[in-house]
Amino acid sequence: MEIRPTTDQDLDIFVETVHAAFGRFPETPADGGGLWWSALEMDRGLLALAGDGRPVGTAAAYSFELTLPGGALAPAAGVSAVGVLPSHRRRGVLSAMMRHQLAALRARGEFLAVLLASEAPIYGRFGYGPATYTTHLTVPRHRAALAAPRAGTDGVPADPGTVEVLRRDRCGGLLEEVHDRYRRARHGALSRPHRWWARRAGQPPLAPAPRHIAVHRGAGGTPDGYASYAVESGTLTVDEIVTADDAVFTALARFVLGHDLVSEAVFRHVPPGHPLRWQLGDFRAARVSEDTDWLWVRLLDVPRALTARGWCADGELVLDVTDPFLGERHRHLLTVREGRAECVPTGREPDLSLDVRDLGAVYLGGTAPSTLVRAGHIRAHHPGAAPLADALFRTGTPPHCLHWF
Repeated sequence: MEIRPTTDQDLDIFVETVHAAFGRFPETPADGGGLWWSALEMDRGLLALAGDGRPVGTAAAYSFELTLPGGALAPAAGVSAVGVLPSHRRRGVLSAMMRHQLAALRARGEFLAVLLASEAPIYGRFGYGPATYTTHLTVPRHRAALAAPRAGTDGVPADPGTVEVLRRDRCGGLLEEVHDRYRRARHGALSRPHRWWARRAGQPPLAPAPRHIAVHRGAGGTPDGYASYAVESGTLTVDEIVTADDAVFTALARFVLGHDLVSEAVFRHVPPGHPLRWQLGDFRAARVSEDTDWLWVRLLDVPRALTARGWCADGELVLDVTDPFLGERHRHLLTVREGRAECVPTGREPDLSLDVRDLGAVYLGGTAPSTLVRAGHIRAHHPGAAPLADALFRTGTPPHCLHWF
């Protein structure tokens, strides 16, 4: 078997192979583009070839920025389009591609890789851990009234602006601008490069599927949030609400929940712990229709990754990190002072022993280290280790990612 990088000339065979791996056929091109693979970076793809030269596996990577706790923007490889033909599974093709890809990412100087896992059991063995989560909320229209805030007059926010309904094909660069401001303010969020918007690649509102866009404008007329939605058979489905302002989210949610001729509203991609359920007059009105992992994180260089993010507490922690897939093991002294970290090799006794996949899971603050200690995945060497790790890795809000890739 041979694994080689792809070029632009490989696009057709790459697309054909990855679709065959999932038992599907490529879609018919839409007017103006809109195929998910139109955003592929063919200089970052891989093809696995059988002995006779036939392609039997694929893997791709996108060039994203990931917003880290503290607001730093870090380059992150978005791993996608990973597939092996059914005729060649259980032969080590996937493992060989993953090992080849991780080596290539390191050679490029990248220290983070992320992906969306098609099946949860697969990618842990390659060092990826689930780092962000997302929820779908379904609210019946007849129980959708929002309660008045109970914080008193001083706590009631002023009317944040107006909502305008536009067709998706008339929004121009407005959505791109609003999303870019949002993703810079929300840790766990990924960038959506301009090529994704220009080529209408991905899922709505990027894809050319018809959508209405509710655009919120602040008092000065500047767009500061949007909701992408469609109505079908009495159900209004919100693809995403994008804003960094809670008051703007509430205004867009009120618009959605007040829509006529709708029996229920489904909010996709609501962050964990979002206050929307508390804002409803009937707390039980919102039903969790899906609660799942989203972004999985893989650390390729532990010291660089830990020093890149911001921190909310001070302390020292010795981490004994094993990477079974790459056959590596390193012990690091993590020292955090005033929001910044140093991470250096050490011979001190460890506070925590953990797999690199578990470090990926806690990296963005979406999973508490103590949870994985209780699950038996992280070993705490003394009673104070897990509480200290929780305090260090904790973030004020949970990480959240909207982007599909």
